[in-house]
Amino acid sequence: MKNTIKLIDDGATVPFISRYRKEATGNLDEVKVAQIKELYSRYTELIARKQTILKNINERGALTEELKHKIENCWEPNLLEDIYLPFKPKRMTRAAKARENGLEPLAKMLMKQNAFDVESAAKAYISEKITSVDDALQGARDIIAEWISEDSSARDIVRSSFERRGIITSKIVKGKEIEGAKYKDYFDWEEPLSRCPSHRLLAMRRAEREGIIKITISPDNAEATIEKLSRRFVRNSTPSSRNVSLAVSDAYKRLIEPSIETEFGGFSKEKADTEAIKVFADNLRQLLLSAPLGQHRVMAIDPGFRTGCKVVCLDQQGTLLCNDVIYPHAPQNDVNGAAALVKRLSAKYDIEAVAIGNGTASRETEQFVRDLNLPEVKIFVVSEDGASIYSASKIAREELPEYDVTVRGAVSIGRRLIDPLAELVKIDPKSIGVGQYQHDVDQTRLRDALNATVESCVNSVGVNLNTASKHLLTYISGLGPSLAQNIVDYRTENGAFSSRNELLNVAKMGKKSFEQCAGFMRILDGDNPLDATSVHPESYDATMKLLEKLGMTMDDVKELQKKA
Repeated sequence: MKNTIKLIDDGATVPFISRYRKEATGNLDEVKVAQIKELYSRYTELIARKQTILKNINERGALTEELKHKIENCWEPNLLEDIYLPFKPKRMTRAAKARENGLEPLAKMLMKQNAFDVESAAKAYISEKITSVDDALQGARDIIAEWISEDSSARDIVRSSFERRGIITSKIVKGKEIEGAKYKDYFDWEEPLSRCPSHRLLAMRRAEREGIIKITISPDNAEATIEKLSRRFVRNSTPSSRNVSLAVSDAYKRLIEPSIETEFGGFSKEKADTEAIKVFADNLRQLLLSAPLGQHRVMAIDPGFRTGCKVVCLDQQGTLLCNDVIYPHAPQNDVNGAAALVKRLSAKYDIEAVAIGNGTASRETEQFVRDLNLPEVKIFVVSEDGASIYSASKIAREELPEYDVTVRGAVSIGRRLIDPLAELVKIDPKSIGVGQYQHDVDQTRLRDALNATVESCVNSVGVNLNTASKHLLTYISGLGPSLAQNIVDYRTENGAFSSRNELLNVAKMGKKSFEQCAGFMRILDGDNPLDATSVHPESYDATMKLLEKLGMTMDDVKELQKKA
């Protein structure tokens, strides 16, 4: 793990570490490296939080060696915040108001729980603001309740009750029955929090956010929890002990229980987010790594009824050759005209495959094309999720500036068939539609997880250095938008790359970036067969030295490959 963390600190990416530094990590795979990176990030955040807490407590003059040791040896974020809680700057609470009124000495007397005349002691604190014995005792109990709520052992008792017997309950907000009909399953719902699946919790949270239901999380037996707290703080049955008992109950109901409920609400939401995001990432990976059709001439059809079906023809590289519209469905029902046009375009551009979007009128359009019996033409139904996002994007405007969004959408559908990965990297991963409740999960975590998935897929496949788009290169280990654009610019000005080492001539390409990215680049120009595999440049150089020792050239290798 230490070696992995050192590599991460040195700026190495997860794909690079998992593929090219196995000897340093003990053959950790990409998943394990990513987990270490996440844990290390959390560890770093926790260390920074500790330093902040130590600084704040020290500035207040309350930092002792014992407290410092306790903070430095705490590795649970919640427990760390429990330790810091008594030292946090406080807003004007009931306890703070009672302190201002001079009732803290009375609270300390009560907390000792000795036998004494409580009411007589309280009379000494009557003033203009404290007008009665009851007011004095109530203020003292408010202070005691705050002490109890800030006690880490008390919070552990309540936290333990939530962990073992936490119940999530939802109730309909009065008057929202009709408006929230789609959430009717949660109008009166209750189950153990530990058994609530992520999709249900996210649905309930959405309903709560829309004001349809109210959600609470609590132990199934609050009285048992209060009893445990009482055993911790109430030591006998004196009048002062009875006041402490009242303070314990108040501390639980007013201070500790709402705080721990919020904490567990956050925990459960984080867990649900984690599960939902994993589904998103797994589905996205499956979509990105769908088997490409490869370099074939494709006709793409974006189906529709009233507005017709947009038809485009693409060459082997996905370049747009022509576009048109057909109306084989209602209300126009121009089946003959549509059939004639499709057959003519198919013959003219020697079409090898048809890609049909899976949206509205997809099945009808697929049947229409199949009925044409186009010779030696394969028919595929392709996901069009996110195609509308792409068609209106800046990337689409740069690629197809002369065409409107309908044509761009159809082109995207066709290119997805030729090379799904190369096309889908142009779209925000969240817009591809690969899971549920995407707007309900933590958006930063979702974005990071999906971007990491795209990066993983791109690097696992590798790219052709001489044909990869800027958008594909952006996800390569060690690169980014700026370096990706510089590679494309260099390629435009100087022609195809002849070797990976030529990458060092690209503007802003340093040795570190080159080390990170080079192993994921392929050069498929027909002149360098060994370099057509995604091998690390060090391996390529070693191979060339071996050929030199054998008295062989690259031409000899080509001849051997032809014979093979």
